[in-house]
Amino acid sequence: MDRREFLGTGLALGGAMAFGGTLGACRPPGQGPKRPTRRAIRHSILEDAPADSGIDTVVVVMMENRSFDSYLGWLARDRDYLHAGRSRYGGHFQVDGRSFQEFPAPDGTLTPTYRRIEYPDSDPWRACGHPDPGHGWNAGRAQRDGGFLASGSGNDIFALGYFEGEDLPIYDALARRFVVCDRWHASVLGPTYPNREYLLSGQSGGNKTNAFPTGDGFPWENIVDRLVRAGVTATDYYSDLPPLALWGSRMAPYFHPIASYYEDAAAGRLPNVSFLDPAFIGDNRSDDHPLGDPRAAQRFVRDVFAAFARSPQWERGLFVLTYDEWGGFFDHQAPPHLADDRANANDADDFSQAGFRVPAILASPRALPGAVDHALHDHTSVLRFLEWRFLGAPARGPESTSTTPWYLTTRDRNATNLGELLSAEYFDPELFFDPDLDIPAPSPSCGGPGGLLTATAEAGTTASAEVDATAGAELEPSPWEEGLDSGFWEHSGWVSD
Repeated sequence: MDRREFLGTGLALGGAMAFGGTLGACRPPGQGPKRPTRRAIRHSILEDAPADSGIDTVVVVMMENRSFDSYLGWLARDRDYLHAGRSRYGGHFQVDGRSFQEFPAPDGTLTPTYRRIEYPDSDPWRACGHPDPGHGWNAGRAQRDGGFLASGSGNDIFALGYFEGEDLPIYDALARRFVVCDRWHASVLGPTYPNREYLLSGQSGGNKTNAFPTGDGFPWENIVDRLVRAGVTATDYYSDLPPLALWGSRMAPYFHPIASYYEDAAAGRLPNVSFLDPAFIGDNRSDDHPLGDPRAAQRFVRDVFAAFARSPQWERGLFVLTYDEWGGFFDHQAPPHLADDRANANDADDFSQAGFRVPAILASPRALPGAVDHALHDHTSVLRFLEWRFLGAPARGPESTSTTPWYLTTRDRNATNLGELLSAEYFDPELFFDPDLDIPAPSPSCGGPGGLLTATAEAGTTASAEVDATAGAELEPSPWEEGLDSGFWEHSGWVSD
């Protein structure tokens, strides 16, 4: 099946299914989550045996290409949010977010950030006509060294747009109710596939680009290999294409369409570990990648979270929401270096260089309400938690207590464990918000069969320059579409519905 045929099938409907039932009885209006005790704040589930953690179902959602400051920076100046946090956790409570910044263009002109939906574009949600912000290996380094409008950044003013909480209603609700991580960085200062490969395997095999594997997928082990071998159930629920297919046909038994996720959640038969994939291609894309409409992504996250929160498995569950990389959008924290098997003194080959921060939220009945975690995380923190909960890893530190290594690489061996953010003493399964939030429908796609109409722009375009969508515009297939055109996905065991 070629890309155009696939895009015309109307797949990737994601959360279009209706939900049955309701959440458990809520407390009266105006009453919020239980106030955590001092012991609950200090006593994480890592103090107990993994089997006694109260968590046996983990759902991981990785979206595409947004930065922390551009999406969650508003938390740092939200008075109600900060007041609630300080009343629970003390006057030191804060979030390291910064919506309002300035960046120099190559000519030295300082340009401020701005609220995206107030920008006078024909479609301020999608930013049709602007280039997809630079987020490749070299563009990321240009942004690190010279700012987000620097020469070589690949950016125009689109990269300086931010959103407020009211623009992103499901994130607003999740952030106020659960735990926000304000030091969660992309695993590498590079594009989509390498970062998703780190989420699933703790490495990218040395890939710096969205390159497809030769032969039948990547040969090295991923977390699903390890989990299944240990008798732990795992599934990649995909909306249109499963990233797990990058490891080839041996992963095919673990691909299931997203419709199955809603059925399994309602029936209480989700596997121990689920990876949920938004739609990556076509007019129905919901992955949040520019130039998609963020409201489509909000609807996807709303629907998959609501299905889990209504599931019989929610009370022993953990929902992890993060993004593969920053997408070229601005963030004020410098990207750190992390332990890595491919650390290199040559910056051009250094895989220890993490990327900029990405939005990350953990939701669970054991997540402290309205809390902020300041520990340094990357995507392999997810692996570190799964390895502790299911594969015999120690709660903290890189040491192995058995002759069989529990880790995949040096990166996940040294990663922080997300279990530190869940309390052994706190338990409150209520949401205190309506998971069926009203989110407006996305606007029509920017153009072309994949809705990926972007405009070519010289790397180093000044921030004041406007990009004309009718002049020099071209349709740029995404890496997901390139795999569809080449037949890679079908070769790897994915079969269209």
